[in-house]
Amino acid sequence: MNKIAVIGAGPMGLAVAYELGKQGQPVDLYEYDDRLGGMSAHFDFNGLSIERYYHFVCHHDDPLFALLDELGIRDKLHWADTKMGYYYEGHLHRWGDPFSLLGFPHLDMLSKLRYGMHMFLSSKRKKANWRGLDALDAVSWLKQGCGERAYAVLWERLFKLKFHEFTDNLSAAWIWARIRRVGRSRRSIFQESMGYLEGGSQTLLNALASRIQTSGGQIHLSTPVQEVIINDGRVDGIKVNGEQRDYARVISTIPLQYVPKMIPALPEQQLAQYAQVQNIGVICLLFKLRQPVTDNFWLNISDRNIEIPGIIEMSNLQPFEHSIVYVPYYMPQTHPKFAWSDEQIIGEATDYLKCINPVLTDADIIDVHASRYAFAQPICQPQFADYLPPMRSSVSGLFIADTSYYYPEDRSISESVALGKQLADMARV
Repeated sequence: MNKIAVIGAGPMGLAVAYELGKQGQPVDLYEYDDRLGGMSAHFDFNGLSIERYYHFVCHHDDPLFALLDELGIRDKLHWADTKMGYYYEGHLHRWGDPFSLLGFPHLDMLSKLRYGMHMFLSSKRKKANWRGLDALDAVSWLKQGCGERAYAVLWERLFKLKFHEFTDNLSAAWIWARIRRVGRSRRSIFQESMGYLEGGSQTLLNALASRIQTSGGQIHLSTPVQEVIINDGRVDGIKVNGEQRDYARVISTIPLQYVPKMIPALPEQQLAQYAQVQNIGVICLLFKLRQPVTDNFWLNISDRNIEIPGIIEMSNLQPFEHSIVYVPYYMPQTHPKFAWSDEQIIGEATDYLKCINPVLTDADIIDVHASRYAFAQPICQPQFADYLPPMRSSVSGLFIADTSYYYPEDRSISESVALGKQLADMARV
């Protein structure tokens, strides 16, 4: 009964188990999938081990850096100068520095100056000052700061293609945190710089798993937890394969949407709070190509003929034998395209890539893979933290969190590491 059960072996769950192991706490880590990592998990892409969903490192991801130092793998972290582009109304534009903004032909000078100043001040705003934006909605905040014209050209379609019907109810604090994280990852005002782990996220996952097992923890893959058992207001254990396993403490790091079914004995008010958190799903396509689409790492797209908000060319950040391009389709599970076959969505995305780079042909496509995740992005409305139950639940010995609790920060492995440590400290005897 001294053992702790951690549910979910994504970066957060692994970080929890690792921290508890450092404290001498025995841990059993349970994962539904057949591999570690959650959204950072790797797969075999026709001979290439790579993440199913894209990840990158920014210059101020300090919790991640501290963990890499502890694990002795800081030397696996590499930095590269990267470029950003903007595809607008059939044309590819440079983006991401003052000269690119000034040369952008689709905004008047006043709009350019307002946009540039708003982005600059957002990147310089101190992290502790986020609460001043907490009650504001993102669209109104951006329009007020950048102006109506800049919002219409640079943000409106991106929001609609990423957040759909939730666009008008997004937290300004949450959007600001996304702008700030990327905006601060620069060598200078003219040069963006991003990081990656040699060997991908699997390098970190393997190192964490090794430390967990060395400290006496056990990792159970392909082992879904059917229920967290509660008696007299206390955790009594979990149910796995129809049998009870006894634990005095349980930490859940899986998406909140699964909590009501897995822990039905929670008070009704808490179950309702978990159920009300809304999410966007994703169909993420990964292309292996014989030539790049562009020379950008990140390409924002605001074009009436293309229904994706952007593409990520990972091979413009880290070296690969071929060009590696992620094409994410973010949408609610209720969206008609979420029911499309892989062939349908790949066909459409292929046409989009050819539109962006007309030189591309079918002969340039070596391989394509589609991954789907139902709860990829929590929808953070204004004052989002007020909608979440405490991570320390009303049930003694039960702790519950997922990526929603990064708020106002966005999803990143660094935030997973930070929250994992916090959960471990809360659960420590």
